[in-house]
Amino acid sequence: MSQKFSLYADRAEQLQQRGVSRRNALMVVSTRTTVMLSGEWLEAFWCDECQQTQWYHIHRLDNNRYQVALAPAELWQQAIGVINAQGNPSVSEFTQKQSRMVGFNSAKEFRFVG
Repeated sequence: MSQKFSLYADRAEQLQQRGVSRRNALMVVSTRTTVMLSGEWLEAFWCDECQQTQWYHIHRLDNNRYQVALAPAELWQQAIGVINAQGNPSVSEFTQKQSRMVGFNSAKEFRFVG
C-alpha cells in the first residue's frame, strides 16, 4: 500500500540488538553518525478485517523469507523520511490544526479584538 521507509541505527545498542558485537558496533557508530539497516523497513498495509491501515516492521531473512510485526513506536524514530505519528512536539496545537485545514475559509479561525 505504501512505499518502503528504510531504517537506520544511530546508537551502538541498536546494532547490538541485530547481532553486531559491542566492539564493532561502537567502532561503526563512532566513525559514522548513522548506519543504514539493510533488509529492514517500515511499510503500511491495508487490513481487510479491521478496514484500517496498519504499519509493520518488515525484516528480510534468508531464502526470501520475511519477518513481519506491527511497528513499535520507537522504530519511527529510526525511519528515514517519515512523519512522526504523534506529531512534532515543538509545533503548537493551533498550527497543527491550521495545517490540516483545506480551503480558503481558514481565515475565519482568526478572531480580531477591536
